[in-house]
Amino acid sequence: MDLGNLGLFKLMSRKMDWLTQRQEALSQNIANADTPDYKTKDLKSFTFRDALSDSRRLTPTATNASHLAGTRGAGGMAQEQTVRDPYETAPDGNNVILEDQMMKMSQNSMDYQTITNLYKKQVNMIKSAIRTGG
Repeated sequence: MDLGNLGLFKLMSRKMDWLTQRQEALSQNIANADTPDYKTKDLKSFTFRDALSDSRRLTPTATNASHLAGTRGAGGMAQEQTVRDPYETAPDGNNVILEDQMMKMSQNSMDYQTITNLYKKQVNMIKSAIRTGG
């Protein structure tokens, strides 16, 4: 049984991938805290709607002039974006605020731990269902 094919596990796996990529972006921000003209970077936020959309899905084709055009474009999970200039910018042009980056990293770590625990609980529930034959 491949858990990767189940919807919930696929969604949790995508969230964990996003959290891993965000951790890398935040780590780069902290590593470049003293680099002149470095601008902080972060990932596009992970939303449930974007997570459920699949880039491989077929797009509908309007066969009638009265059909409405779609409103959502193709979204990517790991699109890196430059964060707006914060209120605090160093004279050398660097806008990394270490306190903000550390808070984001701790939130990221807590989110990852939550998803990991949820993953474990789901696996244990499936094992229990298999053992009891239910």
